[in-house]
Amino acid sequence: MNQNPIEVAQLHPDYLGFIFWEPSSRYFGGEMPHIPQSIKKVGVFVDAPLDEVLEKVNHFGLDAVQLHGKESSEYCRNLRHAELVSVSQKNEVSTPLDLTNLEILKVFSIKDDFDFSVLKDYESVCDYFLFDTKGKLPGGNGYTFDWSVLEHYPSTKPFFLSGGIGLDSVEELKEFLNNPASKYCFAIDVNSKFEIEPGLKDITSLKSFINELTDDLQLKTDN
Repeated sequence: MNQNPIEVAQLHPDYLGFIFWEPSSRYFGGEMPHIPQSIKKVGVFVDAPLDEVLEKVNHFGLDAVQLHGKESSEYCRNLRHAELVSVSQKNEVSTPLDLTNLEILKVFSIKDDFDFSVLKDYESVCDYFLFDTKGKLPGGNGYTFDWSVLEHYPSTKPFFLSGGIGLDSVEELKEFLNNPASKYCFAIDVNSKFEIEPGLKDITSLKSFINELTDDLQLKTDN
C-alpha cells in the first residue's frame, strides 16, 4: 500500500501506482485518497481474473492498469474490449462505463538478455510496455537490469523503464537518456529504492531525484 500518496502526489508525478496483488507488502486495501486529475491512477495486478481488474477500475476510478504477471496478449485484448457496467444503488440502473481511455501497461522482466519477439503479439493491445528486473518477486526487487539490452529494442511502442532505480541511479539514467536506446523511453518508474518501509515513500529523496533528473533534461532541451 502506498501509505503517503497525497505527499507523493504533491510532487506532481504523471502516474501514481496502487498495488492490488495481495501477497505484496505494498498491497492497497484502503479508500482511494483525492488525487489530482492531472495524475493518472495506476492499478498494479498480477495474473488477476479479468472481473477483478474491472471491479477495481470501476471502484477506484483507475486510469491505467499495469499487468505484472504472465498475462497473455489475449487477456490484454479482452481487457481492451471489455464492457464495464456500473449499477446505481439509487435506481438500480445499469450504465455502461467507457473504458476507451483506460491505459494498459504490460510488464516484461529482463535479467541479462531478452527475446523481444514476445512483444509482437502485444503491440496492438497495449499502450505501453514496462521493462523491469527479473527477480523472485513480480516487482520491487530493488536492483537494475542491464539497460544496454534495450539497444536492440525493435518496437516504436513507448516504454517505462523500471527496476531498482534510486537516487544513486541519476548519473546512469542521464547517460541512458542520452543514448539511442532511450528513444522510446516514455517514463521512469521508481518504487522500492525510495521507501522508508514497504509502501512509505521517502519524499525528500524523491524530490532530490526529480530535481536532479529534470534539471539535466531541461538543460538538454534548452541547448
